[in-house]
Amino acid sequence: MRKLAVARLWYEGNSFSPIPTELSVFEAREYFEGSAAKDFYRGTKTEIGAVVDFAERSRDWSVEFLLCAAAPPGGMMAQDAFAMIRDTILDGLGRDQWDAVYLSLHGATVTEATPTPELELLQAVRHVIGRTPLAVTFDLHANLGAAMIDLVDIAIGYKTYPHIDMAEVGARAVALAVETVEGRIRPVCALAKVPAILTSFNMRTTDGPMQELAELAGEWRRRDGILDASIFGGFAYGDSPFAGASALVTADGERALAEDAAQELAREIAARRDRFTVTLPSAAEGIAKALAAPGNGPAAVVDPADNPLSGGIGDTPALFRALLDAKPKVPTVFGFFFDPALVARAHREGEGATLDAKLGGRITDAFGAPIAVKARVLRLTDGKFRNLGPMEHNLPVDLGQTALLEVKGFQVIVTERCQTPNDPGYFALHGIDLDKVGLLCVKAKNHFRAGFTPLTRVIVDVDCPGPAASNLRHYRFKHAPKSLYPLNQ
Repeated sequence: MRKLAVARLWYEGNSFSPIPTELSVFEAREYFEGSAAKDFYRGTKTEIGAVVDFAERSRDWSVEFLLCAAAPPGGMMAQDAFAMIRDTILDGLGRDQWDAVYLSLHGATVTEATPTPELELLQAVRHVIGRTPLAVTFDLHANLGAAMIDLVDIAIGYKTYPHIDMAEVGARAVALAVETVEGRIRPVCALAKVPAILTSFNMRTTDGPMQELAELAGEWRRRDGILDASIFGGFAYGDSPFAGASALVTADGERALAEDAAQELAREIAARRDRFTVTLPSAAEGIAKALAAPGNGPAAVVDPADNPLSGGIGDTPALFRALLDAKPKVPTVFGFFFDPALVARAHREGEGATLDAKLGGRITDAFGAPIAVKARVLRLTDGKFRNLGPMEHNLPVDLGQTALLEVKGFQVIVTERCQTPNDPGYFALHGIDLDKVGLLCVKAKNHFRAGFTPLTRVIVDVDCPGPAASNLRHYRFKHAPKSLYPLNQ
């Protein structure tokens, strides 16, 4: 029986966030090995969920689940956390001889010590496994470099944003690894970079320039000899020498074909560069626009600059301040503020208690001063639910303890852990019936649309100060090439 080793390090790091991400953040979300990993991911629409399905269907392959670690995007990963995960994966790989290895990576990890830790991991993995076939998957927002791709045999990325095809991508990577071991294909990879850092505000694959690029990549995937073609928008807030968009193609034995396809797709990305730049309304303008929208269901206002899945800190107050100023006359929910101390106070005082509190500006006042409020505790939870929507469907989520507060008639969710309200289960946990909500204000971005487009009458993105704002000139890049647009302007 052949042997497949599987491991995961999935983390997107914002180089400009003030909060480093420690090992405990991974342990609180995904940090599993062996049978515990199989149990956790079974039935989930994730890469490792797809591998569990393969392992339980296959009679010819034995699958070993080494460390599978993931954390919500945030600030730079603590170096000791990366070292622990890297060394655990390497120790597992060194325990046996493998016929193939599959790594589920993000591609935009940065640590306190290095802007390219995934290159370091791939180099170390290749040293341990020799010429064993190595398949790797990446997030659509990966910052990829040729040095990384030179180390792998199979490399493919998500095709959708919001990312609802994680399981399909993981299944495809494993299938190609199996075909490689069985001698049916000879994969070769080619990467072509685009000299631009693109923000992801207008990067959804459901419309606009990224939809067009996704269709072009799909045309290449249907050509003879092409095993995969993936478009990568890159992660704008990851300060890396590999920053910027790219195209990645895996072909069957024909390097020239892979290179031609990657270069052609990179040219198509470059031709659409300016269409990824957007101008967003202010928070006040966005709230007014949302409230005026016709139709049924809540109107949603989204603050992408403090989206935790872009490295936001769940602490900026601008959208909430605009909400207080607007005084909407409809049932309103604000999700969320990340404030463990306030959550602990609410749990000590209990439901029904009234608290003097400050919302936002706790971590830093660089994006706005705290807002003093009187808050009544409406509901307390343990923060645990499973995703109901299409992204990471059925994956367990743990927000830590949470509190639902009432502030000036609005419902405000406060959490112990900083995680985006991207799934309807987030609100169901707090007893919120979205059918009865008129205005929903959230710290989120495009992934929010996967679960909430069918549930809302309009979704309006707004421009607020935060760690992931649309104007990249707010940030001081140290590692990204100065030749990249817009750094060269």
